[in-house]
Amino acid sequence: MERIIQKAKDFNELVMFEHSIFSLPFIFIAMIVAADGWFGFWLLLMGVFAALSARNFAMGVNRYADRDVDAANPRTADRPNVDGRLDSSSIMIFIIVNAIVFIAVAYMINSLAFWLSFPILFILGSYSYFKRFSSMAHIVLGISLGLAPIAGVVAVQASIPLWSVLLSLGVIFWVAGFDLLYSLQDIDFDKENNLHSIPSIYGAEATLFISALFHMMSVTFWMLFVWASGLGFFAYLAVIGSGFVLAYEQKLVRKDFTQIDRVFFTVNGYLGVAFFFLIILDRMVA
Repeated sequence: MERIIQKAKDFNELVMFEHSIFSLPFIFIAMIVAADGWFGFWLLLMGVFAALSARNFAMGVNRYADRDVDAANPRTADRPNVDGRLDSSSIMIFIIVNAIVFIAVAYMINSLAFWLSFPILFILGSYSYFKRFSSMAHIVLGISLGLAPIAGVVAVQASIPLWSVLLSLGVIFWVAGFDLLYSLQDIDFDKENNLHSIPSIYGAEATLFISALFHMMSVTFWMLFVWASGLGFFAYLAVIGSGFVLAYEQKLVRKDFTQIDRVFFTVNGYLGVAFFFLIILDRMVA
């Protein structure tokens, strides 16, 4: 029993289940808007399973593909995929199981969700390899999480309206913007190991500028989402509040690079949760 518990802890550390906070709020935001309120316990359960299995698949592929890179990087050398706690076979089984769960959940939702599950898995898995030959990997990561709102609206109404695309674009540039900040930690390592990232190619100052630009684009697309979906005051407040949070995030990193972990996990986690609850409030008073 202790061995099973320890394995569960190792897999938790491998994929960091708690960081699902980045994708879950926006899949449910899309579902709430698509349903014009509560969408039912069944879709709630399916949404959770879909989001968690998709993220576990993506993180599993990333850790499997990055075994050599993580082993060479002092910042990641103690991860379970490289320190012997989880072997390659175990990680591969984990990847396959989560892919099957994601496809099965999509099948139970509707036919469009089922057929979209295959290209979605391909995109989710491509990030880990994309960064080995292109600095556009930051955008690919953004697309991976930006698929969450599309998946949410497809689950409710089996279509992809314009407002969901705008919400998705906002998520894409939000994630790509904070991933640029996060990648500043590995700027020297990426240069030495020929890994393609915007910081390693263009430097820290250019990275900070591009990150800020991406976050301004994110706020713009979220504002367009609120307008296109016909949401009200609290939804606009969610976007304006997100703008202030992202500005604070940019200020923190410019002041002190050691704040990057705090920015990446804490500040962005609060942003997603606050956005979600303000959308709920908006629908309650509508």
